[in-house]
Amino acid sequence: MERTKERSSFRKKFIGDRKFYMMVLAVAVPIMIQNGITNFVSLLDNIMIGRIGTEQMSGASIVNQLIFVYNLCIFGGVSGAGIFTAQYFGQKDHEGVRQTFRYKFWMAVILTIGTILLFLTVGENLISMYLQGEGTAQQIADTLKYGKQYLDIMLLGLPPFMMVQIYSSTLRECGETVLPMKAGVVAICVNLLFNYLLIYGVFFFPRLGVRGAAIATVLSRYVEAAIVIGWTHRHTEKNAFAKGLYSTLKVPANLTKKILVKGTPLLFNETLWASAMAMLTQCYSIRGLNVVASLNISNTINNVFNIVFIALGDSVAIIVGQLLGAGDMKKARDTDNKMIAFSVMCCTCVAMVMFVMAPLFPMLYNTNDEARELAKYLIMITAFFMPQNAFLHATYFTLRSGGKTIITFLFDSVFIWCVSVPIAFVLSRYTGIHVLVIYACVQLADLIKCVIGFVLVKKGVWLQNIVSS
Repeated sequence: MERTKERSSFRKKFIGDRKFYMMVLAVAVPIMIQNGITNFVSLLDNIMIGRIGTEQMSGASIVNQLIFVYNLCIFGGVSGAGIFTAQYFGQKDHEGVRQTFRYKFWMAVILTIGTILLFLTVGENLISMYLQGEGTAQQIADTLKYGKQYLDIMLLGLPPFMMVQIYSSTLRECGETVLPMKAGVVAICVNLLFNYLLIYGVFFFPRLGVRGAAIATVLSRYVEAAIVIGWTHRHTEKNAFAKGLYSTLKVPANLTKKILVKGTPLLFNETLWASAMAMLTQCYSIRGLNVVASLNISNTINNVFNIVFIALGDSVAIIVGQLLGAGDMKKARDTDNKMIAFSVMCCTCVAMVMFVMAPLFPMLYNTNDEARELAKYLIMITAFFMPQNAFLHATYFTLRSGGKTIITFLFDSVFIWCVSVPIAFVLSRYTGIHVLVIYACVQLADLIKCVIGFVLVKKGVWLQNIVSS
């Protein structure tokens, strides 16, 4: 009898009804499709470059790792205002949404200008940080040359990327997830088409290699920005915040202060987290250029499979944030419990598929056997830890939805810099342990975060309405 009651209680707490899953999937699936297609095309892009040669693939991979830091800076910069956007929308306060948009705009402009200046001045030095492992002088010189070619062109794509993030994040926080998905699909088709034409020089197009891949990416970003911005301002009846959006770019001082208090930790968090990931890659790269190539392959494959828990985590921020803004704390907690459980269950299934298919993916690349073998095992290790990462991702967005940005800063980037990076740094430089063991140890350390995240979510420290005033 007691066991039956326990099962019933478990189902009630962690398993929703059909209506619940339809509501979650309505938000998550468009994000999943957009991210999925984006990452799948990145995979094809990566394979196209990888079939030219290992040095070209490694050069582009290193630059993408560096630009990833910028991408997450933008994400962190707009996310602080995004917490307020979701809650303002929950209150049907369209002027509040406009003001948060304007804040995002200024933050993104400052970050983009700073990033372009940084890469123009010390870009070559940053690429060289990853070229200190084993490899011939010619291989290192070629990798640096291709990386620099790729970086110079990719900088032209930062402004449209910035605008897409500002608009798409605001649309999603207001419940519009389909349009960003559609724009992403069109942009991806453009990217894929011009990748094929410009990397290999098909028809009358020149054969540009890694430069062709960069040009295709930049073109696709301008197309995506045109679609998202144009649609938003043509449909002001649906996107009420777009009316009078640029009548002023001033942001009220009191709101700026509130967003800075909540958002600055998020900006620092995403920046430090992304730079920590770049540092982890640099630590692994000490073991040679084959490790750089294998990490590029495995990370690209991982990104395709990670779309499930990333989309469900984003959904937590949107759905739970709107419930908090509406003041329905009980429903917010109940919804959050079910969404975390759903994310972990989905990702367990995805991880099984990924683990079984791991040996097949590296065969798509024109690289040496050692790099392929390393990539296979890196993919398998990541698959093993995917349910853990799904729980951490959903927990992070739960805490963030209630404005607990200082806690998320400590939970995420402080942890990775104080625990994960030191583990990789010490083991890669001062021991002879195989790079796969080092990689697994770094993943295993995240179990500590799981315990901390579980306690924080269970305590309900995130249950608060931050726009009620």
